[in-house]
Amino acid sequence: MPDKPLHPATLAAQALGWTDPSTGAVIMPIHTATTFIRDPDNQYRRGRSYGRADNPTYDQPEQLLTALEGGAGSLLFPSGMAAATAIFGSLPPQSHVIVPQVMYWALRRWLGNANLSADFVDATSLDAIAAAVRPGQTRLIWIETPANPLWSVTDIAGAAEIAHRAGALLAVDSTVATPVLTRPIELGADLVMHSATKYLNGHSDVMAGTVTTARNDEFWRRIVAERSGGGAIMGGFEAYLLLRGMRTLYLRVERACRSAETIAAALAGNPNVAAVLYPGLPNHPQHAIARRQMRGGFGGMMSIRVKSGEAAAIATAARVELWKRATSLGGVESLIEHRASIEGPDTPVPPDLLRMSVGCEDPADLLSDIEQALAAASRS
Repeated sequence: MPDKPLHPATLAAQALGWTDPSTGAVIMPIHTATTFIRDPDNQYRRGRSYGRADNPTYDQPEQLLTALEGGAGSLLFPSGMAAATAIFGSLPPQSHVIVPQVMYWALRRWLGNANLSADFVDATSLDAIAAAVRPGQTRLIWIETPANPLWSVTDIAGAAEIAHRAGALLAVDSTVATPVLTRPIELGADLVMHSATKYLNGHSDVMAGTVTTARNDEFWRRIVAERSGGGAIMGGFEAYLLLRGMRTLYLRVERACRSAETIAAALAGNPNVAAVLYPGLPNHPQHAIARRQMRGGFGGMMSIRVKSGEAAAIATAARVELWKRATSLGGVESLIEHRASIEGPDTPVPPDLLRMSVGCEDPADLLSDIEQALAAASRS
């Protein structure tokens, strides 16, 4: 690679410029070995001993993500949940943590049964985060921004200041923003987590998670040990597919951002829509914060609240033709989902809400489809 600094989009497209030194191949091989030979004196000078921690197929995607996030190291996991729980699992038992009221529902449920003391707060309010701190006890503040599925935004720099003043770490679930739009480490975060199943992979064919650290410190080494000891290991083929997806990350995210802004602005005036939740809209409550910490776009995720209520929302989802009624987000295909039905009776999600993941299709086609579905549902 050239000596001069390169744009992150170039690093991603070229996967750091890697080529196989022995064959000249421009795509990395998939390593299936589970064990590696020792030197005659019983040492491992090549740095690898067992596939659970040392699969060479991890090297390139981990190094690329570290470069994109501006961190000191990254780890791959077999799912976003595995990545998130590795962070929490590396804390001492009964540690006090602060987490958002609005966050990925599966992690929220997991925290309810974890051996931790968790306070759930309005993470859009720095005052609420600060008020929840227990001096000498709080070990971790976890934020998700934008937060699924209301797409509320947390001030990362402000949260980092609160965490560090308390002697705690700040971890950011940056799944929706991706390093294309936000680099939390530059804003003071200690750890960045992604459900790489979503935008990093981008093709709905890999379950994956990642964690990137700002420093190679003691807590990072605990997470490394947690992954190896707990067996939260990604397969070699999945690591290969993840890297393949990351090479088009900038193209996909930039397209999704442009389309989502177009669709959100149009639906804001739709007579069958009560509200559009999208950080890129000027009337979004945290729009100013989003403008400050999201560069180049506001993401491909949005939600709408259907004016006639829950039944009309479900009917709208039933009538789409291009949008796919499916869980997950961040793929090249656009998805729509009635979230309250998925999350159950304890969900904070309004029953009239539809979550929408804008993909790479033509935005005019997507808009026309959701508009006809809304109109049809309003007549039923």
